[in-house]
Amino acid sequence: MAKAAILETPGQGLVIGEVEYADPAPHEVLIDTKACGLCHSDLHFIDGAYPHALPCIPGHEAAGVVRAVGSEVRSVKPGDHVVSCLSAFCGQCEFCVTGRMALCLGGNTRRGKGDTPRMTRAGGEPVNQMLNLSALSEQMLIHENACVAIDKDMPLDRAAVIGCAVTTGAGTIFNACNVTPGESVLVVGCGGVGLATINAAKIAGAGKIIAADPLPEKRALAEVLGATHTVDALADGVVQEIMAISNGGVDWGIEAVGRQASADLAVAALRRGGTAVILGMMPLDCKVGLGAMDLLGGKKLMGAIMGMNHFPVDLPRLVDFYMRGLLDLDTIIAERISLEDVNSGFDKMRAGHSARSVVVFD
Repeated sequence: MAKAAILETPGQGLVIGEVEYADPAPHEVLIDTKACGLCHSDLHFIDGAYPHALPCIPGHEAAGVVRAVGSEVRSVKPGDHVVSCLSAFCGQCEFCVTGRMALCLGGNTRRGKGDTPRMTRAGGEPVNQMLNLSALSEQMLIHENACVAIDKDMPLDRAAVIGCAVTTGAGTIFNACNVTPGESVLVVGCGGVGLATINAAKIAGAGKIIAADPLPEKRALAEVLGATHTVDALADGVVQEIMAISNGGVDWGIEAVGRQASADLAVAALRRGGTAVILGMMPLDCKVGLGAMDLLGGKKLMGAIMGMNHFPVDLPRLVDFYMRGLLDLDTIIAERISLEDVNSGFDKMRAGHSARSVVVFD
């Protein structure tokens, strides 16, 4: 049995309970979870903004140690340190074979309806797996294509945040945008994803890196991570301020919050030929658009789910960036908490004043 944070009723927080894991199927990996970051994407399900089958276990930004593997697993072995990623990929669909693994729907990376469930509660009640992982638990049972082995010298609490926030932010800069040194980047929202995006823009050699956030403490974190300029995202005249800083608009406007106003700001700040990239999970009724003059100016708009990552390749490289002092994960992590404190961690996220909280398991 493993202790886990279980979502039973949206809007009423998580309940700490025990779950039992099945033996690994041929392509599955059983992992002892060592750390799991709290991500705003989880909050959408916990608060009921996005639907999910219940009961379920949230959490998708994790690192741990492999306990056991299925008979066909060759990518990892017991004792390996791994980072998990919600971008589980099948390796066979059109998206995978054309290099767009983050778009894979990964149907065969999950157990079928008639199969024994991966997780059950006392009495055999199935517990649903969220985003292929359900990492707010002492263990995870996942497909082998949802994790990758990393350097054992990498601290696992820092490695955990690579699994979502950094993969999304850095992947956006390196993969989705392919930022050219000297280009200007606006990042709207300086939570975990936004801060990772800023850090990656610095690594990529971006010219002006503008961080927009209404909170002074988050703008200060952005400066530590590489922002050359910061602005209050809610201030009157913020678009004109960004235009002045960037000499007419930015090459890349990256939205990392999941709010209509943030997306609109990313679009409004573009220069001719610039691209707005939406990373945040917006309310399901939101729409973002380009006007006729935007289109005549060659401006573009796109989504970049999980930064359009290639995580089996990207994650070890990001670990190496941290080990070489290029990637600053220490600033992104605001606190380390126990599983029992998970609800207070999400309360802090709702308040919006700090960066990442990370649940650390014994």
